[in-house]
Order: sequence, then C-alpha cells, then structure tokens
Amino acid sequence: MRPTLNILTPRQIVRIIAEAKHILAEIGIEIDSAILKERLLTHGLTVDPGSDRLQFPSEIVDKALAAAPGQFTLFNRDGEAHATLGGGSVHFVPGSSALKLLDHRTGSVRPAATIDFVEYVRVADTLEHIAYLATAFSANDIEPQVSDAWRLYLCLTNSLQPVVSGAFTAHGVPRMAEMMALFRRDKTDLARRPLAIFTITPSGSFRYGEDSCQNLLDCLDWGIPIEIVPVTNMGLTAPVTLLEATVFHTADVLAGVVMAQLLRPGHPTLFGGAPAVFHMREATSPMAAIEAMHLTTAYVAVARYLGLPTQAYLALSDGKLLDAQAGAESSAGAMLAVLSGIDSVSGSGMLDYVMTFSLAKLVFDNEICGQALHFARDAAWTGEVSSLDLARELLAEGHLLTSEHTRRYWPDQLYLPGPLFDRTDRERWHASGSPSLWQRVVIEVEERLARYQPISTDPHLDSELRRLIRTGMSEGARLPETPESS
Repeated sequence: MRPTLNILTPRQIVRIIAEAKHILAEIGIEIDSAILKERLLTHGLTVDPGSDRLQFPSEIVDKALAAAPGQFTLFNRDGEAHATLGGGSVHFVPGSSALKLLDHRTGSVRPAATIDFVEYVRVADTLEHIAYLATAFSANDIEPQVSDAWRLYLCLTNSLQPVVSGAFTAHGVPRMAEMMALFRRDKTDLARRPLAIFTITPSGSFRYGEDSCQNLLDCLDWGIPIEIVPVTNMGLTAPVTLLEATVFHTADVLAGVVMAQLLRPGHPTLFGGAPAVFHMREATSPMAAIEAMHLTTAYVAVARYLGLPTQAYLALSDGKLLDAQAGAESSAGAMLAVLSGIDSVSGSGMLDYVMTFSLAKLVFDNEICGQALHFARDAAWTGEVSSLDLARELLAEGHLLTSEHTRRYWPDQLYLPGPLFDRTDRERWHASGSPSLWQRVVIEVEERLARYQPISTDPHLDSELRRLIRTGMSEGARLPETPESS
C-alpha cells in the first residue's frame, strides 16, 4: 500500500478532457511558425479561416495520444540509465529560470556569475534526494544569446547527471544538442539514450510562440525528451475556478503533446505545468499559492488518466528568504508531489516567484524531499513476528529499544534527518551555540562543496564544447573563466 492523493472523480476527469478537446477543435491553437503549421496540416489538422488558428479534430487528438509513451528513461553523461520517468517513482529536481542568486555567504541577493553556477552543480551533485540537475539560473557574465548553452556546458563538465534544460532563443536547441551528442556515438544514440529534458512553454491564451515552436521542432529532430509547461495563471489568463482552469491547462498541454506525437510518434513527452494564481490585492502571481498547488494536483490526475508521465513545479516558495514561509510552502509542495506521484518535480532551491535561486534553500529542500519520499513508501507487514508477540515483549521488557525487531528494522524504517532539522534537546542546542537554521544550512553548503568529487572531461571534448558555444557569441567576446576541477 502506497499513500496516494485523489482530488478528482473519474467523471470530472473525463469532462475536463472532453472540454479541453472541444477548445482544441473549435477555438484551436495559435501557432507562430509557418514551418510547424505546414507540417501539422499534412497530419490532418485544419485552419480556422477566421482566426488562422490551427484546429485539432478530436479523432486526431486521440490518435496522437495513443502514440505517446507512458514512460522513458534518462541516461547520464556516460550513457548509463539514471532515472525512469513514468515508472512510479518521484524525482525531485532543482527549479529553473532564476535571474538572481541569494548568496548564502553574505545573505544578499545579486546577479549570479559562472562561479556561482559551478558551485550550484557541485553541491547538487552531492544531494541524495535530488534526482538530477536543472539549469537553475542564468550567469550574468556570459552573453545572453549563449547563456543556455553555457549553463549546459557547466553541468556537463561538473557532473555526470542528466539535466532539465531548454533554449532561450529560437535557434538554441541545435547547438545544445550537438554539445550533448559529443557524449554519444552519434545523433541517433543521443535520441536512444537521452541526456536531458527540454522545456517547451506555451505562451498562454492557447498560443505557442515562435521560440517554443522552433524549439519543439528541433527537440523532435534530435530526439530530446520534452516537457510541456504552461504557466496557467488562475484569475488572469485562466478561470479562477479549479475545474475550469484545469480545462484550460489541459488544452495547452494536449496541444503540445499532440503536435509532438503527430510529427514524431513515440517521442518522450511530459505532461507538465507551472501554475500560478493572480493575487487580487498585490497584483502578483504566486506559484506556491495553495490554489496553484491544487491545480497542479488536478492536471496531474488528468495526465495519469491519460497514461502520460508528469512534470510539475512544487517544493518552491514565493518567499524572499529561507524562513518559515519558505519551509511551509516547500514542505507542502513536496508532500503533494509524492502523494500525487509526479514523475519530475521542479522547484527545489527556488524563491521569489522563481526569480531567485538559493543554494542554501536547495540543500534545505533536499532534506524536505527526503522526508516526503520516505513518507510515500509502500507499507507492508514484515511477516516475521506478530503484533501480539511484540506486545508481550513490550510488557516483559518495558520497552522495545533492544528488541530484535527494532534492531533489524529501524535503519530502514526510521528516517534520521541531517543537522538542518534540529532534533537535539534544548540543553545540547544551547551548548552547541544555539545555531539558527540559516547558520546550520550555510555550514552544510560549505561542507558539501568540500565533499564534491570532481569529474574529468576529455580536453578535446571540452575544447569542442567551448567551440560550439563561441559560434553563437559576438566577435571578440570571451568565455568566462571557470574554476579548476579540484
């Protein structure tokens, strides 16, 4: 028995899917790419002459969904299987797309640099409950048009793990794909043993912008798994009510899933999202609002009904610091993720509407994720001793501390958190200097940086990776310095 969360009835799910398909068939999707539109028209989609939107007939949607795989595997840099998505396991991953860094050494928020990203990868590489990497934030010391490729380079040369990434421009995917292909025999081998998941983000209002369209085409060409991640904003660009918002979200995602399966049947595609709620008083869009989490669990239920692997933004906080709000929002999100059985959970390390990344919060979130994963494990009888016998032993001994049953099972059954969660008594806490959570986390970050085991990259491969990045840079621009791998 594994704990699960069910928030929609089968009848509600069927209606959500039906209404989303009605939107796709009647209103359609605005596709800002003549190439993509032309290719889709050859697969049975139609154009609404009044709006020029591409319409998705219901039978075409059903056919495409039947081709979508229920699971796929990510491989590491060395080509070894690393994580299977859709197989029932929950994978926590750092969030992506932050623009600033909360410096754990100074407590200040500032633009990030290459050295910060390297430290992030090295710390993330040591985290037991973070399944693989993400290109978490942008470095400010590299030209913007190649920032996506530079982040991927820093991941590939500091870790063996796969990565959630994506391109910032309409022409970024091929360069990044060529970089990953250097660690495979050829393009076909990269598709067979994918090293990354790339994010495709619809623009809202049932539209796929130029960058997303081209990135989709390029990912399909290279066989790179994709996650369709609409930013559904309840009360602003989507209905304020749960079920109707889930219909809008489902329509946006289904459009991406269908386009992928029509053009490349069987292409690995995650049913994802990054919902938010428009705050009617502050005019902000919190992603850790309870309603946004509710919408996430709802669309995941839809995806599960359709047999599709899932992605979501949870275990993040809209707070500005690693404080009580950050802990509450991240813990709630992590628990909902494991109860919902989400395959790839982005968000760890994120603060301030995913605008700010915190290495301290990432380390703290690793602990939260570990506890959530422990909670969601299967429950089963041991079958070796009866409860009656244990009751008799308790009465005879006055405790079960030295019981054979306790000694055998406690290492697996009892989760012992690290130093970030205070489990000492007050006297020992005082004796150790009364450290705050922030102080404990900073120590843990530095210890994990010291614990990092460097990896080596063939100098010829490294040179080729850098050459590919420089092809997108302006004349005379230089790549930032990177720290030694030691």
